[in-house]
Amino acid sequence: MASSSKRPRPRASDETAPDATAPDVSHLDANPLADPRDAAAVPDGEPPVPHVRVAVIGSGFGGLGAAVRLRRAGITDFVVLERADSVGGTWRDNSYPGCACDVPSHLYSFSFAPNPDWPRSFSGQPDIRAYLEKVADVFGIRPHLRFNTEVTEARWDEERTCWRIATTAGRWTADAVVSAAGPLADPQIPDLPGLDTFPGKVFHSSRWDHDFRLDGKRVAMVGTGASAAQIIPAIQPKVGALTVFQRTPAWVLPRRDRAITELEKWVHGRLPVTAKARRGALFALRELQVDAFVRRPGLLKVVQRIAERHLAAGVADPALRARLTPDYRIGCKRILLSNTYYPALAAANTEVVPAGLREVRGSTLVAADGSEREVDAIVFGTGFHVTDMPLGARVFGVGGVRLADEWKEGMEALRGSTVHGFPNLFFVIGPNTGLGNSSMILMIESQLNYLIDALTRLDEIGATAMQPTVRAQRQWNLELQHRMDRTVWSTGGCRSWYQDKSGKNTVLWPGSTTSFRRATRRVDLAEYELILRQDHSPAGPSATAEAEGVLL
Repeated sequence: MASSSKRPRPRASDETAPDATAPDVSHLDANPLADPRDAAAVPDGEPPVPHVRVAVIGSGFGGLGAAVRLRRAGITDFVVLERADSVGGTWRDNSYPGCACDVPSHLYSFSFAPNPDWPRSFSGQPDIRAYLEKVADVFGIRPHLRFNTEVTEARWDEERTCWRIATTAGRWTADAVVSAAGPLADPQIPDLPGLDTFPGKVFHSSRWDHDFRLDGKRVAMVGTGASAAQIIPAIQPKVGALTVFQRTPAWVLPRRDRAITELEKWVHGRLPVTAKARRGALFALRELQVDAFVRRPGLLKVVQRIAERHLAAGVADPALRARLTPDYRIGCKRILLSNTYYPALAAANTEVVPAGLREVRGSTLVAADGSEREVDAIVFGTGFHVTDMPLGARVFGVGGVRLADEWKEGMEALRGSTVHGFPNLFFVIGPNTGLGNSSMILMIESQLNYLIDALTRLDEIGATAMQPTVRAQRQWNLELQHRMDRTVWSTGGCRSWYQDKSGKNTVLWPGSTTSFRRATRRVDLAEYELILRQDHSPAGPSATAEAEGVLL
């Protein structure tokens, strides 16, 4: 669809209630018109390639949030490309037993879509997924969704200043691409010798096989991260024997979870200000914790003592307790929340192997310490491709440079959102935007503010595209990594999935969510090069100029 040259200004705040009168998007049910710039590239006899203003990749929190904010900014010619058959992202993919969020429900939701009906203070996967389905309905996102549409390539066309997108369901062109695939999208299974010959069942925690019954089986759980801490208590009472391969133990704190009463729901529904106050209190509490993580890790000693007491209360056997005690400072790796994890590990049918899995020989699993166990099924809780996002291998920028190659020395972006050499490519949950103690929805909304401001500024200026300058991107990341040096993630004495193969932390944000929101409230044009189309005829030339230059 050809995009309009004028767009309404976005609203001043993203805290307002949903629009009662949403823009009409019924026209998106049909194939949009082809962009005139693309006409020359369409072979005779083939249908025109549809063009949209924005193509969003992914329909989890990031993708749906982007769709809502685009519509509220008056931008309705966009599509959301989703490789699965429904919305939900990681909350669709992760349906393993016991799956739940470790952030309080009233904080783990959009500020513009409060939910007074959360059933628990820490809600489970089915409730979070249902919330995202409701967001898609209430905000009129359904007509924009394209399911079973996996992006196989996105390539910047310098001549026509647009993105060419190939998918499993056809092609698109777009003025801008929003990557909201998220870092927890592609599971990572270690390349173990003999794994392909294992005669039993093998699956990753995010690809749970609900048709396979674990009852009475000998099951191996590989990994002791956040997913494993929920899976182990859920399956331990059912399995015949549970073997947990633990490469590194985790610090675990009590989980203050409870059912939310009907009275609380009624009050939050009738008096929305009470839900907002509850959210504000949860937000403030987590902002107060930031200093201990990013500037004064020594303050975490008090928290570590709580974790030590929690371990002592849950595990009576001193030998097992020693195996489950980390040798690094709490907070260096992700802190787990559970009241049932330690009792499940201490159960009679559970064995904790203090080593990773090294090899598979038929139905025999060989640990790194040489010990062997016979099992019927293997469940991998080994995380995701976080620092080497697979999407990077499918995105090609200026000069055909592949994003994965641009990031071969470590992921980096300007303000976690844009990358030099990849014009009009915007990230939601980009490099160094993750959190260790609060809600990722806060970071997502900040990046959405940045996205909408960027698209609006492009329209106001009359530019076609924008990319960060090399200097701005480098300066931002040098300062960010300097701040990272004193965080608990760098000084706590551990190796975590926050770090890439060189040891650089390319995942977390070394500050508060408030500081990130300030940093992404507005686009600073001095940090960008603007791409201007000099000739508006098809295949016309374009010019690039720094925003501070004489052209502006």
